[in-house]
Amino acid sequence: MAPRSYWKGYLKLSLVTCPVTLMPATSDAERVRFRTLNGKTGHPVVSRYLDAGTGAVVGDEDRVKGYPRGEDEHVILEEEELEAVALDSARTIDIDCFVPSDEIAWIWYDRPHYLMPADPIGEEAFAVIREAMRATDRSGIARLVLGGRERAVLLMPRGTGIILWTLRFGDEVRPEEEYFAGIGGGKPDAKALALVKRLIDERTRKWEPDMVEDPVQENLLELIRSKKPKKGTRKSGPKTARGGDNVVNIMDALRKSIEGKGKR
Repeated sequence: MAPRSYWKGYLKLSLVTCPVTLMPATSDAERVRFRTLNGKTGHPVVSRYLDAGTGAVVGDEDRVKGYPRGEDEHVILEEEELEAVALDSARTIDIDCFVPSDEIAWIWYDRPHYLMPADPIGEEAFAVIREAMRATDRSGIARLVLGGRERAVLLMPRGTGIILWTLRFGDEVRPEEEYFAGIGGGKPDAKALALVKRLIDERTRKWEPDMVEDPVQENLLELIRSKKPKKGTRKSGPKTARGGDNVVNIMDALRKSIEGKGKR
């Protein structure tokens, strides 16, 4: 069964727009997960929100978001207020600029996603943007709201699709100089260097996904298969996704963009 769409919206470059869908490129769905049970009854243990002052259970309708403003002081924000500051990037990936593809260091890369056309109508516009980035060796920089936060994202052509990387926030990347400053910069012994180079050559092989397989995962599965299961239930509900719309004529949009009529 094909995976459900994670996000649907629009990819936009000046006046060229096409509906797209976004899917995470990585998944931990196959990883072994455990539930916490009551060892005496075998029943699952559930978590609840408790009032730190009274110890009473706080229901869904009573929970609000608060920003700490000093000890025991919070600014309360209602859902309506949070929705009011939502940006256009919640439904549109508007490419703001382009950078040489090799200029952004890997440390800024956060999570990869697959970006693809949402329907056949948008494939032409999508392909033009993708192939133009490939031909110029450029990557697009845009902004997108994911998980309630606006993120800077990097768009890179790959095969017939586009890889969208969320980028780390500026305050998340620590300056390397603070950690590498005390390391000596002298050249190593030439003979030792030659031996290590030889060792590297002997151990070099083509990249394969099995290089990062988790051996513990299979051991856990084997252990689980060897044990007798206890009865239990698990409920899940379907997720819904919203769709896209039509696109403008691609050549007209490109001409107007080049002429400057598409400038924001």
